[in-house]
Amino acid sequence: MSYEVKIIDGVPVQIHDVVVHKFHLGDVEDPQLFAAEPIWKWQQTELGQWVMENAIEEPIWHRHIDHNTWVYHYAIVAKLKDPDYVWFLLKYKEHK
Repeated sequence: MSYEVKIIDGVPVQIHDVVVHKFHLGDVEDPQLFAAEPIWKWQQTELGQWVMENAIEEPIWHRHIDHNTWVYHYAIVAKLKDPDYVWFLLKYKEHK
């Protein structure tokens, strides 16, 4: 987790980069294609909908491959304002 400070409507606001969801895929021919379904399903959950509504910009995903097991690890990262970050920790932290 990291954060930065941005000026929003003339007020400095602390913005946190937060991993809001993780999943993995086995060895597949086109990992981007196969990642679409778990990302879409996550967006339909309560947490996914909350993140999509409260992130200050569209969340991004990162992919990392474990060359020992050929498993693709994905992390969805969202930028949240400090009050939303606190809410995320209180309500959803165990769901990450």
